Amino acid sequence: MTDRIVDFLRSRRPEGPCLVVDLDVVRENFRAFRHSMPDTRIFYAVKANPAPEILSTLAEMGSCFDCASVAEIEMALAAGATPDRISYGNTIKKERDIARAFALGIGLYSVDCEAEVDKIARQAPGARVFCRILCDGAGAEWPLSRKFGCEPEMAAGVLEHAYRNGLDAYGVSFHVGSQQANTEAWDGALATAAGLFRELAERGIRLRMVNLGGGFPTRYLRDVPGVPNYGQSILDAISRHFGNRLPETIIEPGRGMVGGAGIIKAEVVLISRKQADDPVRWVYLDIGKFGGLAETMDEAIRYPIRTLRDDGPSAPCVLAGPTCDSADVLYEKTPYPLPISLEIGDEVLIEATGAYTTTYSAVAFNGFPPLQSYVI
Repeated sequence: MTDRIVDFLRSRRPEGPCLVVDLDVVRENFRAFRHSMPDTRIFYAVKANPAPEILSTLAEMGSCFDCASVAEIEMALAAGATPDRISYGNTIKKERDIARAFALGIGLYSVDCEAEVDKIARQAPGARVFCRILCDGAGAEWPLSRKFGCEPEMAAGVLEHAYRNGLDAYGVSFHVGSQQANTEAWDGALATAAGLFRELAERGIRLRMVNLGGGFPTRYLRDVPGVPNYGQSILDAISRHFGNRLPETIIEPGRGMVGGAGIIKAEVVLISRKQADDPVRWVYLDIGKFGGLAETMDEAIRYPIRTLRDDGPSAPCVLAGPTCDSADVLYEKTPYPLPISLEIGDEVLIEATGAYTTTYSAVAFNGFPPLQSYVI
């Protein structure tokens, strides 16, 4: 919570649930990444929050952009980024979208199989490609599945296939899991990447880049290491596994760039119990999973919640959203402590919600409008 957000909510009093993002925090986070990892290029993950004000601010500061679609590429270009500062980082792309991206000047693409290489070879001849390898994500609060990436043993063949088809086999990427609390999580993946560099060199192919992915966390209910801790740990691991022949490196922060910059203002719609003597209250808000809080799935991300009644005693509650869908429950397995004096109509502030909220908000599920966003 920043003074600027407090002043905005006090003066504007926007109706309905809304997200407010403080650009000053985004600027501070970008400077922290640049200072802690000065030799690494920053590719902001546009999917975290594609608000035009955020993209243009980061573009002005010199950020590059990791894009998952042609639409995101066009957003980054509109914000002032040049094509050489954009990566098409989704491993799952329609062939016509590759052609469109190439026509826009995009020359850097992610792959994880030979079929994707073939599409790029046909539609983006000569482009640079990097192969994503699987990573277990241990230590992450939002671990990633096996949807993206291939086994390292397969990656060497994918990159050689790219090279044989006229593409620039540029490097390797991985993702250690979102909200990664372990600063050492990059070590094993970097060891694997270094092994791939050596194997491809033996085949006459010189890789040059390691994409370290995202995973840099936002503070929710628990403290997390600062960016300098991650920067030093990653640098140590790169030096350990690559020696004096350090590769080019890039990072793709999303949550770590904008998560802590945003607050969602919401309202208590209903407080009830499931039986007369039930000790646990159900508290329903005017925002839920389908309104932007999808990362409460499996209660993986537990957001800090603040009310005007926090000075009094609290008790565990089940917290749920307003829609007519039984899946729209935020915290039930581990109930959330909220003030006993909480009343219908009270305002609640959900902190650290600058990332993966507006982009997860449904267009009109149950007729509820998408999450409003204000960037100040």
